[in-house]
Amino acid sequence: MATETLETTCCIIGGGPAGMMLGYLLARAGVAVTVLEKHNDFFRDFRGDTVHPSTLELMFELGLLEDFLKIPHQQLTSVGGVLGDFAFQVADVRYVPAHCRFIALMPQWDLLNFLAARAQNFPAFDLRMQHEAVGLIRDRGRVIGVEARTPQGTVQIRASLVVGCDGRHSTTRRAAPVEVVETGAPIDVLWFRVSRKADDPDQVLGNINYGKALILINRGDYFQSGLIIPKGSFEEIKGHGLDAFQKSILQIAPYLGDRVEALRDWEQIKLLSVQINRLRRWHWPGLLFIGDAAHAMSPAGGVGINLAVQDAVAAANLLAVPLREGRVTEALLARVQRRREFPTRVTQDLQVMAHKGFEYVFGHPGPLRAPWQLKVAVRLPGVQHIAGRIVGMGIRPEHIRDAKKRAGFGRGLLRRFAVYAGVATGVAFRTARMMRSMRTPKMV
Repeated sequence: MATETLETTCCIIGGGPAGMMLGYLLARAGVAVTVLEKHNDFFRDFRGDTVHPSTLELMFELGLLEDFLKIPHQQLTSVGGVLGDFAFQVADVRYVPAHCRFIALMPQWDLLNFLAARAQNFPAFDLRMQHEAVGLIRDRGRVIGVEARTPQGTVQIRASLVVGCDGRHSTTRRAAPVEVVETGAPIDVLWFRVSRKADDPDQVLGNINYGKALILINRGDYFQSGLIIPKGSFEEIKGHGLDAFQKSILQIAPYLGDRVEALRDWEQIKLLSVQINRLRRWHWPGLLFIGDAAHAMSPAGGVGINLAVQDAVAAANLLAVPLREGRVTEALLARVQRRREFPTRVTQDLQVMAHKGFEYVFGHPGPLRAPWQLKVAVRLPGVQHIAGRIVGMGIRPEHIRDAKKRAGFGRGLLRRFAVYAGVATGVAFRTARMMRSMRTPKMV
């Protein structure tokens, strides 16, 4: 079958949060952009479902917030957990410097469909579903396009810039001479659904006890649930059978009662193999990586979507005009990495520290009592507000470059937030050292 050839200014591989936001922003700026998505829709279950205040603030700056919040969602104003018999709050997002002081819980496909529908209003936007990138087209050491497989045959898309946004299992990564820096992760996550009752806990996400950690994300009539397990232990868990799996869940969260009996088949339980890694170099001539393709994140903190969106905004701010004028250089692509690598590395370092806490939990299979050090730490003045800013806004939040100034959200506040972020990072590292020095909690 003959190969079709198309031309565009920017070809984005992957229709996830980074790809769709970048496609929207470039098309909004008048840049001809083609987004390739290998599936025929955005419906993927067990994806990240948390849209943080940083992303909601971008929606406000784009004039999309009112419509976006019409999508059914739940609002989370704090992040907490239960360790043994001690309920605690880690982060309070009600004081973040943004218009929405909550985390919106909604399926990721709703976010992607929303961006796709709005982007279609721009003549420069071209979304091509069922277009799977299978290779890069090169000319004298420079990437000049993408080869994609479609139900109708092969398509070549020639472009001034190719952006890999195709996730942690990136085809683009494999096709390019990239070096991946692996940090490693000691955990995996088993995702599944459990029905939810109106009187179930609302603002509590983590349940930690008996050597296990259970995450429950409120999705209205059900919980999107994640059991955090030691890396590579899923086959052993399956070997013990579904009855044992159900009992292990009830041991941590007995209020779920007989609802866990709805888990009747291992097909209902999806394994997420957790990774933390990043590319040493995010760019090559004619090629840029952002989002999970540039840095795979742990689900700890639920920041993956929001970090990917921040990458897209930074890339659009730096590259939209040069793309439109045909003067994108590798030096400009390097500026995107310099802009986004620092927040990526800090966030990954914080996730690594969180993982050490899970290693500690796995090593104590008996019922836990929270150590006094934790009880003191979560009650220190300002700690929950600072943690809320880190979770809600991230490190070095991005803003739409041409957005109008908003009253009360000027440069002074942003400078203050930078100070808060620096202080919070120091607090996090000191807390980690303190937790490492803790005595073994008492068992009962």
